[in-house]
Amino acid sequence: MLDRIVELLAPALSRPGAVFVDGTLGLGGHSEALLKACPTMRLVGVDRDTTALERSAKRLAPYADRTHFVHAVYSEIPRALDEAGAEHADAVLLDLGVSSPQLDETERGFAYAHDAPLDMRMDGTQALTAAEVVNDYPVAELTRVLRTYGEERFASRVARAIERRRAQGRIDSTRELAELVREAIPAATRRTGGHPAKRTFQGLRIEVNAELSILKETLPAAISRLDVGGRIAVLSYHSLEDRMTKKALAALATDTTPADLPVPLPDRQPELRLLTRGSELPTDEENERNPRAQSARLRAAERVRWPSRQ
Repeated sequence: MLDRIVELLAPALSRPGAVFVDGTLGLGGHSEALLKACPTMRLVGVDRDTTALERSAKRLAPYADRTHFVHAVYSEIPRALDEAGAEHADAVLLDLGVSSPQLDETERGFAYAHDAPLDMRMDGTQALTAAEVVNDYPVAELTRVLRTYGEERFASRVARAIERRRAQGRIDSTRELAELVREAIPAATRRTGGHPAKRTFQGLRIEVNAELSILKETLPAAISRLDVGGRIAVLSYHSLEDRMTKKALAALATDTTPADLPVPLPDRQPELRLLTRGSELPTDEENERNPRAQSARLRAAERVRWPSRQ
């Protein structure tokens, strides 16, 4: 949804020296498009993946005088802005979930379609891996991860199957885990809804990278540094992320004046104005061009006033 992202964020980046925070830099495609569209803006590029930062720095080398890169999780956007010497952001983008390079690099263990070590770390410098979750978590905790984060209705069956298998030795490969999950899922269910291991791998990835707990911190942190007139856009790829984003934006886009008062209170007026009606979906053309975009959901908002305490 590159063109739509540029359409939503470019108006907030038109003034000289405007600051754009790409909280999930990835390959730098969104940042490159906005650097081209907004020739006076500055980029603060944030990513927890050091490989992504290295690749983006090379891609964006023609704009080196307008870029600043920070190795951080996106909940640390305030720190990234401080390091870049910026008080506020004029636009923020969060393109959530796993990136295409992470999926395509077999050795990183994100994909169930290839055999690889059970890793799934977005930040290779962190300690926790998917292998540790699979082999070391108690069955009850493993069930919680698969049910809550993977939205797997057969979480208990899968967790018990993992427990039985790991009694024979460690489970260390994506292929072994994917086959184990396939066998644990009822045959009738296996015939529909894509690969049987899809939800298990999603749950493990979210747990390993603490994606939802970090997102919960990120949304208020990013919005707190958004200037009046500044805009935030969030691309989600599963319902858990999208619901969290919807709730955070809607809460600040609501008039909270008590219902029994005859007039709106100035300090209870919305801080944000929603720029999208619900969540926007990719076009059919984009889905054909990039099948991975099919699950994308886009929400965006603009800050219209500071909180009353400021």
